[in-house]
Amino acid sequence: MSQGAKKIFLIGCIVIPFLLYCYYYYSQMFKNAPYRFADFQSIVLKYGDGDTLINQYDSKTGRYQYLNNRDSLVVTTVRLRKDDLQYLHGKAANLGFWNLPDDMTAPDSVRNQGKKKSARYFLEFNYKEKSKHVLMDAAFQGNEKMLGTAKSVVDEVQRVLNDAEARK
Repeated sequence: MSQGAKKIFLIGCIVIPFLLYCYYYYSQMFKNAPYRFADFQSIVLKYGDGDTLINQYDSKTGRYQYLNNRDSLVVTTVRLRKDDLQYLHGKAANLGFWNLPDDMTAPDSVRNQGKKKSARYFLEFNYKEKSKHVLMDAAFQGNEKMLGTAKSVVDEVQRVLNDAEARK
């Protein structure tokens, strides 16, 4: 066999099937991604001190209730634009929100050490067939990177909410 024939045989038997397999594998993987923005439905954010999650937002209804500086409950309607929702979805994907455990709470003895109870957050991204939620405490004593990721996503949702409320 000549050198040219050997190269053609090698390309035909190894390289081309490998490239076809990579194309098939990754196209199926992207097509069946678990959390796609095309399937996105809503975001739910609840937060507060201790077990009382009085501050709440649901993007499906637009209902946003929170305690203001004077401890009075404010109930308003805040609608997020599609761009805002897409930004939050992308931010959650970039930070690895989908890989976080569902429960990142601290034991009651740790949470209630001081006079003031630690902050608790509940964040949920809802999709057509799946949803991802995380319940976390500010006093969580687990992996610091996971806590930082969860806190970053919550902070970003709160920032986008505040911006949307200011636009109104």
